[in-house]
Amino acid sequence: MAITANAKKAHRASLKKRVFNVRRKRVLTTATKEAKKQIALNAADTATSLSQAYKAIDKAAKRGIIKKNTASRKKSRLALALKRATATA
Repeated sequence: MAITANAKKAHRASLKKRVFNVRRKRVLTTATKEAKKQIALNAADTATSLSQAYKAIDKAAKRGIIKKNTASRKKSRLALALKRATATA
C-alpha cells in the first residue's frame, strides 16, 4: 500500500486510467470479434465492421493499450481472413 502522499495520488490516478484502458480493450475485442463474425458469414456490412475494428485497433495502439506491431498484426490477420473468405465464396 502507498505510504507517501505522492504515492497515494499516483495510485488514485492509475485506478482512474485503468477504467479507460479496460474500456478501450473491451471495445477492441468486441469490434474484432464482430468483424470476424461478419467475415465468416459473408455479410453485406463486412466493410463497415472491418473499418470499425481497424479504428478500435488504431485507437488502442495510439493510447498504448497494445503495441504498434500487435496492432499491425491484428489488422493484417483481419485483412487476410477477409481475403480468404472472398476467395472461397
